[in-house]
Amino acid sequence: MVTPFDKGGAIDYAGLLNLLNFTASNGVNYWVIQGTTGESPTVTSSEKQELLKFAIDNNAKQLPIVYGIGGNSTAGILNMIKETNFEGVDAILSASPYYNKPSQEGIIKHYQMIADACPVPVILYNVPGRTSSNLSSETTLELSNHENIIGIKEASGNIEQAMEIMNNMPDDFFLTSGDDMLTISLMSMGAVGAISVLANGLPETFTIMVNSCLDNNYETATKMGFKLLAINPLMYEESNPVGIKEVLAQYNICENHTRLPLLSASTDLQNKIKVVLNSIG
Repeated sequence: MVTPFDKGGAIDYAGLLNLLNFTASNGVNYWVIQGTTGESPTVTSSEKQELLKFAIDNNAKQLPIVYGIGGNSTAGILNMIKETNFEGVDAILSASPYYNKPSQEGIIKHYQMIADACPVPVILYNVPGRTSSNLSSETTLELSNHENIIGIKEASGNIEQAMEIMNNMPDDFFLTSGDDMLTISLMSMGAVGAISVLANGLPETFTIMVNSCLDNNYETATKMGFKLLAINPLMYEESNPVGIKEVLAQYNICENHTRLPLLSASTDLQNKIKVVLNSIG
């Protein structure tokens, strides 16, 4: 989920309510609150708690809620866990430490300490394009043996690595796609779905694609995937979530404001997105 802001940079709770209702009514299976698409590095600790409570209080369909708690300080994450009220939270999503570039042994210890301390299950998040550090398949499989680590959002873009994980992971562990356009490929080999950027703005199309994969209807899934093909690169042209916020603005769900150092979509990007959305229909 993106975090809507107003022009002054404050959280736009009316826009967030629109987004919660929009995604829930168009088929999404669960929400991820304060993942990195939610601009979590620029959101304060108190704001994070307020956003989580707002989602819980406005969850008419009682969707499962995953809460983002990650960072590059293990001690800091453990402190955040202590300060968090987990009532209404089904799991946390924790991105691999960024910038520090820890060893695989350091990553394993980091996640083991988080999982030992967290009162709800932990989902790993591997996104080396952002963190400059890859969770190897061996590391993921080692962590999959922890009783409180239940799955991984795999966004390495490395299909072979994902295959290694799915081929060897225990039955009580799952892999979900962290790359929207690799979702069909990964699901054909055993992934359970996706934690998606595009599903913020195009939830119906994305949900049909995922559910079709779950039903082994890859003909329909591929048709939906092709509909998303032109819009997807625009989501990252000026960095995520700039693009998806512009989609939401054009659909009048919320405004397109971001917090620095990100800027709102340029006029050029706005026009590109408008053309593609008109073609999608």
